[in-house]
Amino acid sequence: MAVVLNRHVVLLTFAFTRFCSAGNLVANREHQTGDIPAIAKYFGTKTRYEEINPYLLNDILFVNKTPLRLQQDCSPVHISAVIRHGTRYPTAKNVKKMIAIYNLAEKRKHRGRGLVDYINHWDMWYNDTMDGQLVEKGRDDHRNLAVRLATAYPSLFSEDSFRDCRMKFITSSKHRCVDSTLSFIEGLVKKYWKMQDRRKDMHCQLEVNDELMRFFDKCERFVVDVEENKTALQQVDLFKTKPEMQGVLDKVASLLDIAASDITADLVEAAFYMCSYDLSIRNLKSPWCQLFDQEDAKVLEYANDLKQYWKRGYGHEINSKSSCTLFHDLFRRLDKAVEESERSGTVSEPAAFQIGHAETLLPLLSLMGFFKDETPLTADNFAQQWGRVFRTGHIVPYASNLVFILHRCEGSYRLQLLLNEKPLSFPQMDDPAPEYQHVKNLYSNLLEGCDFKKECKLPSAIGAVNPIIHEL
Repeated sequence: MAVVLNRHVVLLTFAFTRFCSAGNLVANREHQTGDIPAIAKYFGTKTRYEEINPYLLNDILFVNKTPLRLQQDCSPVHISAVIRHGTRYPTAKNVKKMIAIYNLAEKRKHRGRGLVDYINHWDMWYNDTMDGQLVEKGRDDHRNLAVRLATAYPSLFSEDSFRDCRMKFITSSKHRCVDSTLSFIEGLVKKYWKMQDRRKDMHCQLEVNDELMRFFDKCERFVVDVEENKTALQQVDLFKTKPEMQGVLDKVASLLDIAASDITADLVEAAFYMCSYDLSIRNLKSPWCQLFDQEDAKVLEYANDLKQYWKRGYGHEINSKSSCTLFHDLFRRLDKAVEESERSGTVSEPAAFQIGHAETLLPLLSLMGFFKDETPLTADNFAQQWGRVFRTGHIVPYASNLVFILHRCEGSYRLQLLLNEKPLSFPQMDDPAPEYQHVKNLYSNLLEGCDFKKECKLPSAIGAVNPIIHEL
């Protein structure tokens, strides 16, 4: 694929050549369930997609259509999906922390046996040039997701719609999102439609739109009140001093034969995530995994969830309100599909796919009222939150996806919602596919308000807003 980058549009010429990056340096091994560490489901935003849909380990293209069928006699007319990028390398910032904990352990190799020796026979292969790039597994995440969605709703994925550029592809400007989008398209072209002509004259537009997919960068109030506010995440900082976290730190220090004064919560989290990256990128059970049992993993999972809750979720109102633009964009597409279907029976844009980040999805889900616990997550209620619904590893793993399917039924239109290919009920609604107008009534306050400019405007000029670099 030859890609030409403009300010807002990427023009794609489908020559079907392999798109290469650092992600291709690591071989993609077959999944073996026996190699999966017991702590794999506690990695939060760094969780593999297969942990929440384990049946994919046996058949990566399997689609269970039974829970997707509607009781009513309906036909799908439009699909819109907001999708997180696929599996990626750690960012340069995280690599530095990983190298730091590795170096601490490496200094003890002359004294250590067993686990310490095992870790010191593990090569530090991460480097800061990787910096969050998509890996080959991440490309497969999107290739295969594209095939599964098309298999589930084939009438919305016609080859003619694609050739006529009636399928919309929107992405964040970040390379891992652009590469994920290209892989999603490649999955449709090569694996689903199996196009053989490889014509070079098929041109479609891949839109780069950070106003939609990185709205958090553009929301001044969020940047100032949350991103750059040292007190906004005080619950996260406080939890690092609690006995639960201190117990994990002491245990890791003991296992690595490191002085407790040399270990920090950030370094322990770096070791924890080396286990996750080795699993998700290389499909290996890393020796770093042996530092943690499931009780340790639950503590570290809560630390990550606490951060996302206060930075991207319900902790601060502006977190969710920053996604107003994306919320309105989704419903404008749905409204347009209803209008066109009513008028002519056909929809000009049967499918739209928007690829972004975990922090694209979490604020939107929070705005729409999903995964809201009765009691806020704090540094003091870890034990009480064991049954919480706000679990980022279950909600936004790599390649997580929120999918809206509009159906034309007898006498009405219905909206079906899927999260990670599973039905998700709208708040206060039991119907798996309620009437579209009922959904609009549910969100009437947001549809009539939720003005991004008003919500994100600072009360007074505080200064220029710096771009956010801590995306997931």
